[in-house]
Amino acid sequence: MQRDVSSCNTYNYGDALYWDARYVQDALSFDWYQCYSSLRPFVRSFVSTSSRVLMVGCGNSLMSEDMVKDGYEDIMNVDISSVAIEMMQTKYASVPQLKYMQMDVRDMSYFEDDSFDTIIDKGTLDSLMCGSDALLSASRMLGEVSRLIKPGGTYFLITYGDPKVRMPHLTRSAYNWKISLYIIPRPGFKRPESCSSSAKSCMEAIPITSEGMLPHDYVLEDPDSHFIYICKKKDEDEEAQLPSYPLMEDVL
Repeated sequence: MQRDVSSCNTYNYGDALYWDARYVQDALSFDWYQCYSSLRPFVRSFVSTSSRVLMVGCGNSLMSEDMVKDGYEDIMNVDISSVAIEMMQTKYASVPQLKYMQMDVRDMSYFEDDSFDTIIDKGTLDSLMCGSDALLSASRMLGEVSRLIKPGGTYFLITYGDPKVRMPHLTRSAYNWKISLYIIPRPGFKRPESCSSSAKSCMEAIPITSEGMLPHDYVLEDPDSHFIYICKKKDEDEEAQLPSYPLMEDVL
């Protein structure tokens, strides 16, 4: 089995030493993939302001700060890098809605089961998929995410991975997630004038085939789009009916 190498390089993104060195070298705030203003319609639609939120792989992102400014009341932020966490603890010491802890998302045993209403992941699963032992790392992280989300809660995944490479990981029966897919262009993308009249609404869920793929006739307006998977943990009295897609060599 192979890693998901579609957007990987030689760095080990699952290694704390890599991230510590990176944040020492560049302490400026940085948001992976999308900033909060682009994601706000989705966040406001699926996450109530009173939710207890866990931001995994927070780094030195501004997203949690922007969510607090937008009315969110309780956001726990974790990252594998002690350098990033110390930096953010100092920066937000006077903001009670934000808490920061150094933690590896593959082992979040500090938290009890069903601790959070929402878990937001903006590139963290992707980073593990580019590291060593990618399949094991992804499985351990998603198992922890599933454990920590309350029944009826949501795992909010923003990723470069299309359904072919992400659905096999997300649809394992143990997670009991009902999954909706949305697609958003990368920041700065400009539609060709000829496409302006048929622009797709980013807030329209994208249907997924029985094989866990995009419809055969679906065309990405931006070939480098980001994918948003809204994974709702079913209540105990809901019967799981999700298919499980095999982990083939070309989707790992």
